[in-house]
Formats: sequence, structure tokens, C-alpha cells
Amino acid sequence: MGDRARRTHGTGAGAGGPDVGELLVRVGRGDEAAFEQLYDVLSKPLYGVVRRLVRDPGQSEEVTQEVMVELWRCAGRYSPDRGSGLAWAMTVAHRRAVDRVRSAQASADREDYVGRRDVARPFDEVTEQVTSRLEQEQVRRCLRTLTEAQRESVLLAYYGGRTYREVGELLATPLGTIKTRMRDGLIRLRDCLGVAG
Repeated sequence: MGDRARRTHGTGAGAGGPDVGELLVRVGRGDEAAFEQLYDVLSKPLYGVVRRLVRDPGQSEEVTQEVMVELWRCAGRYSPDRGSGLAWAMTVAHRRAVDRVRSAQASADREDYVGRRDVARPFDEVTEQVTSRLEQEQVRRCLRTLTEAQRESVLLAYYGGRTYREVGELLATPLGTIKTRMRDGLIRLRDCLGVAG
């Protein structure tokens, strides 16, 4: 294998380009000139990998810069025995891009949750409370239109959770009378509340 072939083998850098693995080894030893070469060789391919995942051009550039910084800091961990330098660098870029996408999604989910909690829910809660209070007041007003016997029967049955038979026993009143009071009382309430019959 000639010198030129050895330098480009497995790099993806093209004919005559420096070997990414060799550059990584040199960068791992703190060689700044090797890092400049590595940057020139890898910045475009790394940007391409990142851009496919992140999509946004500005964020893709940012992530690519982060990858290059990581390569500078972690190049000492690269081992030529484990595979090509290009594949190792691309893996670093892919992981970084995936992390950015996940982080952006988590951030969007948090903003959506906070937005719904801070805007929608209080409005819904206030509306619910106002509506509930108005309905309660209207029911109280309509209950006052019933006779004492009707009101007592309705309250025991609907608010006390008792059956007609239990209401009759509590009031010492025949079941038929309780049913009549309940029917008449509910008709009056329906008319007062404006509920369609």
C-alpha cells in the first residue's frame, strides 16, 4: 500500500487527504496544528450528519462546533484498533445531534405544559368556579320556591343521597306521598331553572 493510500484509507477525506485516525491520535497528544487539519477535514461531513438530525441550520452549526470541541478534548480516547477515525468522529457527532433533538423536544414539552398550566388552566378554573357558584345560587333560589315538604324531600333525596323509601321513613310519610312531593318539586325546580322538559 503506497504512502498516499495509507493516508486516506478509511477516512472518507478523499484522495490525498490526511488520515483522520492519525490526526485524532496527534490531537490526543495536544497537537494544535493537527486539530486545525482535523477541523478542515471533518467540519463539513460532521455538519452534514448533524444537519440531517437537527434540521435547523443555526443549531446544526452550533452542534458541529460542540462536536469539534469534544473531539479536541476527547481525542485521547480514540484508538485506531477499534475502527476508523472518521467513523468514531461521526458517532460522536450523531450522539451530540440526538442529544440536541431530545433536549429541544423536552424543552418544547416543558414550555407546552407550563403554557397550558399557566394560561389555560387558570382560565378554565375561574370559569368553572364562577359557573358553579352561579348554578349553586340559582338552585338555592329555586329551592326557595318549593313548599317546605317538597324542599325537605328533594334535599334528603338529592343532597342526602337517600332513596324515596328512606326519605319516607325519615319523614314518617307514606312512599306514595313522597313520590308525589318529589315529582311536583322537581317539576317546579325544572321550570325555575329553565331546563327543557
